[in-house]
Amino acid sequence: MHMNKLADMALFVTIINQGSLAAAGKELNLSPARMTARLQALERTLGVKLVNRTTRQLAITDAGNMYYQSCVEILERVSMAESQLQQNVQQAKGSLKIAAPKDLGKQYILPLLDAFVEKHPQVIPHLYFDDHIDNIANAGVDVLIRYGEMPDSSFISRTLAKSQRLLCASPKYLAKYGTPKHPVDLHSHQCIAMLRSHEELSNWHFHSSDNSSRVTLQPNRFSDDGEIVRLWALQGKGIALKSKLDVQQDIEQGRLLTILDDYMTDFDLSKSQSSADLHLVYLNRQYQPYRIQLFIQFLVKEFQQRFKINK
Repeated sequence: MHMNKLADMALFVTIINQGSLAAAGKELNLSPARMTARLQALERTLGVKLVNRTTRQLAITDAGNMYYQSCVEILERVSMAESQLQQNVQQAKGSLKIAAPKDLGKQYILPLLDAFVEKHPQVIPHLYFDDHIDNIANAGVDVLIRYGEMPDSSFISRTLAKSQRLLCASPKYLAKYGTPKHPVDLHSHQCIAMLRSHEELSNWHFHSSDNSSRVTLQPNRFSDDGEIVRLWALQGKGIALKSKLDVQQDIEQGRLLTILDDYMTDFDLSKSQSSADLHLVYLNRQYQPYRIQLFIQFLVKEFQQRFKINK
């Protein structure tokens, strides 16, 4: 196979994964004009229309979808062959693309990634902070760290740490406004809520030993960034519903206090989405590139030691 065919395949896969020529061009460091010319040349060579282009978006054709699936498989086989060679010489090298929630990522993943790269200096990390990735393949990442499992069997999901969601606020806020004793008391408090895909997560569920209820709030602040929600809580702006992992250090050091501890809390979401446990997700494939194997082993071991997870 001629090398430029592989390059064309990689280019087309990047276009589809990124969703636009401009985004793919940034990823590949090619100008929009060059991207357009390469795609048109590929379509001429194949004699089919791969995508329908408008000024705003790309729509993949049936022929394009068939070609995309074939390209992904062929490129995967090439990557596997290269990885086998890498493993034979016991070298971890190449790009490692990781996506993690911003708050959790900065507190836990960033220092661990630094330690990993120090041990394997030929690995080039790409760290993406994103709270809302649901498809690891489309996102173009090797490893996804997220709260909740992914039901798709083409992925492997491993528990990194057990967690739960809890309500917390700063001592300053509670001194000023008082401490809620019951979920309905939240109606008279300032609350901070997450946004997910522009949806306001303002329905909070509460479960106690003898009761289950839902409180629909009118929060004073919203953000789609978990780190911002935590920052506002630390600043005394209101009560936040957070993963225990995100605020554990703040609680241990007294910067945040938990409230309504007799209740289990969660967002009003499906079970798979609302699981507060932290998971490591990666593609289920026969041969994992050596650098990715090493990073998965490293991450699992570090979290096992820190959080005593046996799974």
